[in-house]
Amino acid sequence: MTPDQHRFINAMGDTLVTWNLPRSTGRVYGYLLLRRDASTSDELRAELALSSGAVSTAIRELASWGLARTIPQPGSRRLLVEAAGGFEQLLAASHERARVFIRTLLAASDLTESGQASARLRDVTELFSSYVDAGERVIRERARP
Repeated sequence: MTPDQHRFINAMGDTLVTWNLPRSTGRVYGYLLLRRDASTSDELRAELALSSGAVSTAIRELASWGLARTIPQPGSRRLLVEAAGGFEQLLAASHERARVFIRTLLAASDLTESGQASARLRDVTELFSSYVDAGERVIRERARP
């Protein structure tokens, strides 16, 4: 790995930590994004100096977010893993987190103690709803032929 690739991989680790994912998950994702071909768990462990457990957890988490996909190997229990999608996948994952946040905010609409608190809650909800709506428009526009 070049120093620039190493910095990018570590930056992805730091970024995904802000999503409440382990740093190792972000590092695995950063590595997969830079790879032309799918990787094995052994390659990920060796290249990123991670434990088997950290790699296994990272692969499961990335797959659950739609950021990676696993590829079964005929006649083997081993899987290859590769980054899935790109910008659209990242944005979709971010939108899902924002939607959970929006649902939580909406559930609190009857709990506010004043008109001021209610307006503040509505403003935050509208901000995040606007963010998701704008992102969805970007995804739709990119999908057009």
